[in-house]
Amino acid sequence: MRTAEAVKKAALSANPGAEVVILDTFRYASPFLERVVLGTYMEMLKMSPVIYGYLYRQAEHGRPLSGRGKTEFNRILNILAAPRLVKYIGDFKPESIICTHPFPLGIVSYMKKKGTFKGPVFGVITDYTIHSFWIFPEVDYYIVGSEKLVDQCVDYGIAPQQVCPTGIPINPEFGVRCDKRKLKEQLGLDPELPAILLMGGGLGMGPLESSLKTLGDSMDYQLICVAGSNKTLHEKLSRVAQSLSCLVKVYGFVENIHQLMAASDFMVGKAGGLTCAEAMAQALPIFIIDPLPGQEERNTEFMTAAGAGVRVEEKNLTGVIQSCLAEPDKIKKMAEAAAALGKPDAARDAVDFIARAIEKARAV
Repeated sequence: MRTAEAVKKAALSANPGAEVVILDTFRYASPFLERVVLGTYMEMLKMSPVIYGYLYRQAEHGRPLSGRGKTEFNRILNILAAPRLVKYIGDFKPESIICTHPFPLGIVSYMKKKGTFKGPVFGVITDYTIHSFWIFPEVDYYIVGSEKLVDQCVDYGIAPQQVCPTGIPINPEFGVRCDKRKLKEQLGLDPELPAILLMGGGLGMGPLESSLKTLGDSMDYQLICVAGSNKTLHEKLSRVAQSLSCLVKVYGFVENIHQLMAASDFMVGKAGGLTCAEAMAQALPIFIIDPLPGQEERNTEFMTAAGAGVRVEEKNLTGVIQSCLAEPDKIKKMAEAAAALGKPDAARDAVDFIARAIEKARAV
């Protein structure tokens, strides 16, 4: 939803008179389907990430989930979720539809194929890879995270003029440069010490607790730890922090993650597409711990190939960080690489592209 919110904010900034509605497709059209799909996904990641990774890679290469399996899955989605969505779209009459997730994109593509919706459809891909699950011939345009992904789109049969590499749309606040020293003071941190941001995404996934314990017995740096909406984890981390040697700030869900990133010298966490985009916009290097098979692996490959991230096994985390702290030039080069890839204006650029496409459609 953060990508959709960034696009909406940029659209209203460019055209205050526009009417932009964010619709959580599953929650609106079929809460039951939302629970089943999200629950299955989360349980698979928790219980058997290897199986999830295998299925992801198979689908990536045009196997089970991308051919007949993908068609059947979308047929079921349309049976369960499309009726309410079709009525909503018919009542609202939007000029265009922008999808930031492949499942609703499949439903809208089906609607366009049947003639239920005739305006331009945009797929906003929120990872640094192109997966077959996003690909539908009825989609008019794709907005992607990097110029490096255009060739991947072409490999799937998408014409280059249908692809706009604006970057993953993020809140423009991530592009604001701050005085790191002053920001550390405002957050109650020591302005003289490096600050390491520990994150696991909005759900607080990943080895946050063990990473905090591993890194917490040093006086060479300070830690900012964000548990997201996971209240149980927030409580655990707060208890752990009380027994550690270094200064630790523990947060739950926050609205100022852009400030926490700006105050940090580097980050330790997971390689979600949005998190990577936000970090690069802040020129913040990432030490990626044990990425999950699938999208996280591909995002990790993108970050490490660019020199903006380092893949680390949790058991080696302290040693790697101490090594980098001993050689500040390493962190500086990573920060420069991240800044070179960062696209803080991605939401604005995406909206400009969308507006031009809508004008083109009006002229037909």
